[in-house]
Amino acid sequence: MKSLRSRLLRTLALVLLALFVAEWLLLAVAIRRVSEDGTLTHMAHDGDGILGALEWQPQGLPQVDPRRVEGVYLVPNSGSYYVMRVGALGQLRSPSLSQFDLPLAPPAQGDTSHYHADGPAGQSLIVRASRHQVDGRPVELFVAEEQSAIEREMWRLSLASLAVFLPLLAAALVLQGLAVRRALLPLMAVRDELRLVGAGRHARIGGDVPPEIKPLVNELNRLLLLLQRRLKQSRAAVGDLAHALKTPLAVLFRVAEDPGLAPAQREAVQAQANAIRRKLERELRRARLAGPAAPGEGACFQPAAELPELARALRAIHAPKVIELEVDGVNLLLPFDREDMLELVGNLADNACKWARARVSVVALAGVGGSLHLEVGDDGPGCTPAQAQAMQERGVRLDESKPGHGLGLAIVRDIVDLYEGTLDFDTHPVLGGLRVRVVLPAPPSATVGE
Repeated sequence: MKSLRSRLLRTLALVLLALFVAEWLLLAVAIRRVSEDGTLTHMAHDGDGILGALEWQPQGLPQVDPRRVEGVYLVPNSGSYYVMRVGALGQLRSPSLSQFDLPLAPPAQGDTSHYHADGPAGQSLIVRASRHQVDGRPVELFVAEEQSAIEREMWRLSLASLAVFLPLLAAALVLQGLAVRRALLPLMAVRDELRLVGAGRHARIGGDVPPEIKPLVNELNRLLLLLQRRLKQSRAAVGDLAHALKTPLAVLFRVAEDPGLAPAQREAVQAQANAIRRKLERELRRARLAGPAAPGEGACFQPAAELPELARALRAIHAPKVIELEVDGVNLLLPFDREDMLELVGNLADNACKWARARVSVVALAGVGGSLHLEVGDDGPGCTPAQAQAMQERGVRLDESKPGHGLGLAIVRDIVDLYEGTLDFDTHPVLGGLRVRVVLPAPPSATVGE
């Protein structure tokens, strides 16, 4: 679908073009009408002069005294002609007609009319026909005037008016485009606010907006507030459920340790209790995943501020094992939920610390458009491609000697899938152990900020 701006511009441009064309045509018609009326008035005056030059010979035959007629009617093909019919006494023709027969069409109604005809040498003529009574005799007078020069002048004036109208039309279109752009500025402001909401910097759309889009903004704010509330309620509900199940799980584990139970029963209770605990831990982790650019406070992820704190926590967790944990995070606000990113980096870094001999590296960089490029490596034994593929499966553990439930990499896979990113495993080129690389594309509406 085309944008509102292009649709408005196209519609207004068509309206303006139609108005300018109509005005130009009306002007051309008006020029022709004025010119034609002036010519007919001039021809009427000439006709009066020709009638005044009408004389009667002694035999009663009519004649026109050439001395009382304008000289232009005496020059052949001059462009000015007349024909006079005096009752049944015949026609009197101007010498300018020579041998040419002027088409004659007497007035159908009234005493005067006019029409267009072709003259000598293909000239374009306007002919004025009129009826008169001269000395009691009926007279029909046809006066013709060439229009070629006048039509050329009218065409020139039409082109001149077009040369004036076209720049005016162009200026009107430019002003119209500016007016449309100015009228759409509030919508652009709302779009920018939505980008900030999508990046997690604002919780709602603010600012003053026109009454026409105020209901839309109010509805969007209501939906954003509802989304934020439901996210909090979902996390709170799962947390409450986990808290409520802690006591029954503890009871199950104590029952499983009862020496009075048969070994098979003890193993079955322990297996089911562990399965419940793993399922509970998994659902708790999934409930904490907010997804790309969740609205509300603290939604953005700033690696430079978060990674050092995470490194200190991991050193404490894995003590007394001495690990040189190197972190390098870009000092930008990235449009990803903070809790999701801490869960992602925390699982990868925790897994690296478990397998590392002495060194772990965590690097978080910003890519084009605000994407996140994460790399976690260690100097441990590494893994084969088949083992790397297996580590992406939920609950799979390559070495039961390490503590945990096999959920870390499955949670990582869930987060990567949620953000439509990529997850790759290979060998770290410097440390020699496992390297995990994650690329998360930025949400479409997100922007990167300082």
